[in-house]
Amino acid sequence: MQKTVVVGMSGGVDSSVAALLLKEEGYKVIGLFMKNWDETDENGNCPADADYQDVIRVCEKLDIPYYSVNFVQEYWDSVFQEFLSDYRKGFTPNPDVLCNREIKFKVFYEKAKLLGADYLATGHYCQVEDGKLKKGADLNKDQTYFLYAVNKEVFKDVLFPIGHLPKPEVRALALKHGLATATKKDSTGICFIGERPFKDFLSQYIQSQKGNFVDTNGKILGQHDGACFYTLGQRKGMGIGGPGAAWFVVAKNFEKNEVVLAQGDDHPALYADGCEATEINWLVDSVPEKFECKAKVRYRQVEQACTVEKRGQTLRVIFHQPQRAMTPRQSVVFYDGEICLGGGIISEIDPNYFERGLPLPKLLPVEV
Repeated sequence: MQKTVVVGMSGGVDSSVAALLLKEEGYKVIGLFMKNWDETDENGNCPADADYQDVIRVCEKLDIPYYSVNFVQEYWDSVFQEFLSDYRKGFTPNPDVLCNREIKFKVFYEKAKLLGADYLATGHYCQVEDGKLKKGADLNKDQTYFLYAVNKEVFKDVLFPIGHLPKPEVRALALKHGLATATKKDSTGICFIGERPFKDFLSQYIQSQKGNFVDTNGKILGQHDGACFYTLGQRKGMGIGGPGAAWFVVAKNFEKNEVVLAQGDDHPALYADGCEATEINWLVDSVPEKFECKAKVRYRQVEQACTVEKRGQTLRVIFHQPQRAMTPRQSVVFYDGEICLGGGIISEIDPNYFERGLPLPKLLPVEV
């Protein structure tokens, strides 16, 4: 019996080729477009509408049915409100993780099932093997970091048709089959909101307060537009010049509304031995109370060796080499070879973050 697959189509080349490959494999394919953000740009155009037109062009070329669903309210309630809440507290969260957990592989997955789908498929660069989430073959595009928080049971009904392909081959297939998205630029920026001046965008929702840039001794270096706009490890956008190495954000002191800077990419204050993590989600059936694996604390990072220890609902993660700019409320994700084990949200940074360098102000997240 022919199986039905609902493909989450974004209007990009990856999901377009996912639909193409599934049809070639003999599935009954349905294209489903999500509208998660409802806002016009400076020219009065809605980017989501333009993306949907690309979905229509691709689906008509492939001769498959297509539909659009509106999850604007669900995205606002489950993703964007939490994103704003974290920023108001001075953190810099990753909305893509929340979006995958709450929207793409929850409400969208449920919608696909209501349409009679045997499987949900997306254009993510990752793979599923024996129910386990596995890295995409193109390690430069692997997206397992963003999927660790998804309920592991969902992956039993999920297909990633392009996970075994390098990105150039995906583009080549789209060109070969004349798909309208073949040369379309990859989307960047906040999940579903897109690429735009981030500070201007955030200022629409968060009331910020000007304060001082200071060095690790408290000396004033200049003025910032609002501590919420800066993240640990950031180099650009401070407007602090002068002799010597470049300045980097090493801490934020919300008691004094200060952003703490230090000079040099190798400054000790940028590095930490480990972290604690909460909101843990495992994608495998069980893990030991204490074990060694590899982990990364940002998407583009190569995984680093670490020791993980369970402490109730918290994980203690000690890296075998100091890690740069670990950031509270971003994610630490664990790997055993190609398999993504799961991950959690960084809640605290190892105290050595302060002990190895000059004394830094205590991190005290409060409303700004």
